[in-house]
Amino acid sequence: MGKQLPRLLLCAAASGSGKTTMTCALLQALKDLGLRPTAFKCGPDYIDPMFHSEIIGVPSRNLDLFFLGEDKTRALLWENGRHGDLSLIEGVMGYYDGIAMSSEASAYHLSRATGTPAVLVLDGRGRALTAAAAVKGIREFRPDSNVQGVLLNRVSPMLYPRLKEAIEAETGITVYGFLPPCPQSALESRHLGLVTAAEVENLHRKLTELSALAAKYVDLPGLLALARSAPALDVPPLPLSPAVSGRPRIAVAKDKAFCFYYADSLSLLEKLGAELVPFSPLKDRELPEHVSGLYLGGGYPELYAPELSENHSMREAIRRAVTRGLPTIAECGGFLYLHRELAGEDEVSYPMAGIFDASAANTHRLSRFGYVTLTAQSEGLLGPEGFSFPAHEFHYWDSDAPGAAFHAQKPQSGRGWNCAYHTKTMYAGFPHFHFWAAPEAARRFVEACQVFQQH
Repeated sequence: MGKQLPRLLLCAAASGSGKTTMTCALLQALKDLGLRPTAFKCGPDYIDPMFHSEIIGVPSRNLDLFFLGEDKTRALLWENGRHGDLSLIEGVMGYYDGIAMSSEASAYHLSRATGTPAVLVLDGRGRALTAAAAVKGIREFRPDSNVQGVLLNRVSPMLYPRLKEAIEAETGITVYGFLPPCPQSALESRHLGLVTAAEVENLHRKLTELSALAAKYVDLPGLLALARSAPALDVPPLPLSPAVSGRPRIAVAKDKAFCFYYADSLSLLEKLGAELVPFSPLKDRELPEHVSGLYLGGGYPELYAPELSENHSMREAIRRAVTRGLPTIAECGGFLYLHRELAGEDEVSYPMAGIFDASAANTHRLSRFGYVTLTAQSEGLLGPEGFSFPAHEFHYWDSDAPGAAFHAQKPQSGRGWNCAYHTKTMYAGFPHFHFWAAPEAARRFVEACQVFQQH
């Protein structure tokens, strides 16, 4: 039996059209009305959910069809959205842009897999009647496009009524409002997309301005009505094994240098019986007491290389803990921290934790970018030899010893490479992954932490 869940997906013709700005404006405006929105991001991006959750205060999760498949995607959409008044999903890239030159794992695929009405965010700069042509083309490119509304971005209040009239007359699609040009509220960019939420100057002020513009120029009641018209959501059960006993404590690095985690991955570890204990490799001198596991996520360690290096006691504490067999997962930035040395943005190399006799530096280009399927070349912490699961790579810094314990194969491509380290107590490498994509790996990690706790 389907579940009722009011929901919308904001999509666009291309990156840079204003999806994140519009999503944040609407989330804040809905909160200001006293509603309880929940937010989601299509794809593997860590940064947009940080805006949603850490600054606006709206719970935010990732919905990634390559990681999760359709059933688990619907189940996690329901689990995380059911207590809110509206689930707002931010799309990725252009609406139909998926893996390689396909629509697999695209925003369109997500809209179709979840039955979510899509609202096209169209950049109106430099357009007149061509705006209607763009809307018509995107909507009709696939017969099941599910594009049911339009929001215009960077359009003047003077031009908007005529653009709205033209688009609706030519396409029959409702235009639900617009945001005018607002350069003082622009969100800045960095090499991994938008800057992390904690770093955006005057972000609260910017969001207040955007919210006021949305309240003035966007038909919020109309969008709520469209969200409530979404069909019942087919919600399959999530596969979950019983929790382990003893509540093993896992130290999770969380600060400005290490901030890239999938919230549903962390909650799965908790459901499997772990207690997550945050700590800061930047500021804390030692690991938390009585921990039985370590999770070093991605982030921006290269931006904080001098500070990380100066914290000698933490580097030594982590080196001792990992060396003595503390079950450890270190993804991307966390993997860099375990190197002998890491070059900062100033291109000076700084000593790190020294688990790997390796050096990492900026390549000034994306290295081995995109979705991959990882296959273990030998048994280790996450699974047996031959164990496969989906993952993603995105990094400008590279290592002179990236490991070879897994084979990474790009989907719909002949390209592949070896990567990462995998022992009985450790996974460390550039690929990051979602634990719901491999719940058996999450289970093995928590069980390893339980065994460590008992010795």
